[in-house]
Amino acid sequence: MSVTHASPVRIGSLWQQRMSAMREYEVVRDGNVFATSFSNNIVFSSEYEIARQNLTDLLARYDGCSIDATFSGGREYSNEGGTCYLLESREPIDCPAFDQDRYQAAILGDLTLVHGIGRATEKRLKLRGYRTLFDLMEHPKFQSNARRVAECVSTGSSMEIMELIGSRLAKSHAHVLGTAGFHDPEDFIFFDIETMGLFSRPIILFGVGILEHGQLIIRQYLLRDIAEEPAALLATIDHFSSDHPALVTFNGKAFDAPYLSDRLAYYGMRAITGFPHFDVLHFSRQRWKGKFPSLRLAALEKEILGVYRSDDIPGQMVPEFYEAYLRSGNCGPLVPIVEHNRQDVVSLARIFFHLTGDLYGNC
Repeated sequence: MSVTHASPVRIGSLWQQRMSAMREYEVVRDGNVFATSFSNNIVFSSEYEIARQNLTDLLARYDGCSIDATFSGGREYSNEGGTCYLLESREPIDCPAFDQDRYQAAILGDLTLVHGIGRATEKRLKLRGYRTLFDLMEHPKFQSNARRVAECVSTGSSMEIMELIGSRLAKSHAHVLGTAGFHDPEDFIFFDIETMGLFSRPIILFGVGILEHGQLIIRQYLLRDIAEEPAALLATIDHFSSDHPALVTFNGKAFDAPYLSDRLAYYGMRAITGFPHFDVLHFSRQRWKGKFPSLRLAALEKEILGVYRSDDIPGQMVPEFYEAYLRSGNCGPLVPIVEHNRQDVVSLARIFFHLTGDLYGNC
């Protein structure tokens, strides 16, 4: 693939000059719930102070350490776009067996997937013996629409079925999540990024999780300098070259996916299109809204997985830590960025499989 971009060395220099004025969050006192109603991008004062002290400690602890000494097992990764730094790790993960019959029965029994049928009409139709989409194919009024839906459910791709259900019910409906059952576990790409800010700024770390032999393989493409972004982008999109990939993110429809597309377009690289996208935030809202005080990924991993992070960096402060690394040449500030991203990918995968198993697992 031909890669075009504007003077990467100059890009890196300009970003180092601009990052000191890039803060995009507000520090508020602990417990100030009123402030959170005006901004989703806040950091509580206790989190902020802990993070700042952590940054000071990291700079002292890793003074003089090379990136290879800081990240054992990391290595330089090269492709047509240049070089970046690759970190690879593994985590055991449970992938519940998906009950296809259970899912098919649920979806074929939902007559509201047919245009013109709401819940009240569905109830009346079922009382008259039209209990499935196949039964409805004999109805004088709804037979043609029912046939189209039944054929899509029976022979369509996961993306086609996902779009059909989303257009009739909701894009976060359990039936949409159930289309994950049309994929093998190895098809899923769990994706999370760390960026230099909220709007059209470089992605500094790409986290990709894939399943191999019952383990989650986490590959993280880290920029040692902003100029390495093209190489990391190419490495990331290579994961979408398999026959049946399906993207899994947390709030990725609003953030990660469009952000990635923006950076690809900036360098004149091909866009990633045509893949089913499972946004776990949307399904979590549908499943647990009102049950847990927060539906952020870090909150859900506590409630669902029993994971409690220590010394975690607030995502809003990632640019400051990365700027400290670029300014000082000290790799210490990269450590919590890498660990934060890695844990996000692991928790994303585990919550996704928890949801699919809970709804359509083969119990």
